[in-house]
Amino acid sequence: MSRYSISFQLYSSRLSPPIEDHLPYLGEIGYDALELWLPAYETKTSAFRKRMDDAGLECSGIHMPLAGLINEPKKFFDYAHTLGTKTLIPPYIPLAERSVTVDGWRRVGESLRAGAEMAKSERLRVAWHNHDFEYHRLEDRSRPIDILLEAAGPGVDFEIDIGWVTRGWADPAKELAMYADRITTIQLKDTAPAGTDLDEGWTPTGDGIIDWKALYPLFHKTRADVLVVEHDNPTDWKVLAKRSVDYIKALIA
Repeated sequence: MSRYSISFQLYSSRLSPPIEDHLPYLGEIGYDALELWLPAYETKTSAFRKRMDDAGLECSGIHMPLAGLINEPKKFFDYAHTLGTKTLIPPYIPLAERSVTVDGWRRVGESLRAGAEMAKSERLRVAWHNHDFEYHRLEDRSRPIDILLEAAGPGVDFEIDIGWVTRGWADPAKELAMYADRITTIQLKDTAPAGTDLDEGWTPTGDGIIDWKALYPLFHKTRADVLVVEHDNPTDWKVLAKRSVDYIKALIA
């Protein structure tokens, strides 16, 4: 039996509401869990949890704003408890708020550390989720991803998004090895060749340019036990979900 749970990031199907109606299909085609995003779980949280339970799906984690972790921690801790997850995942910094300095990214890491310390008292964990901009080098040639994870400390985990690592012109194999002791979740986001316009250049897992068969042995060296499917703008979310879960199940068999 595989050590990995396969999860679907519901952001991927947000353009076909109501998303709670997607849950039975995801359970039927073989997903074990969901990764949630705001506002999916913000209202009627208990009712959403029941829909998950009815579909046989667990919650592998919730994406949430970093500001919420610092300014409204109890609110998001309560969401996590109601949904049955142990993992809170700040995933993004808006362009206007992104620093171009080492000190700025260090402050991001320090905020994550503070949030993780609060979460620990609730028996919850905090994990950072990357995009491509954390791999764009600063003026001194340092990388935001390294700065923020160092400042955050070992109490903050890492959900590595392989698709965004690739688009950030970094080497996924090297990143998996470098942060093996921090990585608890892996997003198997796949990308088409540069310049592809269809679906913003994203593809179902296994249909793009990423060599998953080469990367898979490195997964075992991390702490990850969750593999997540995500796509920012699929033409057909059901096709994305089915092709991706079928590919991942074959990969890990």
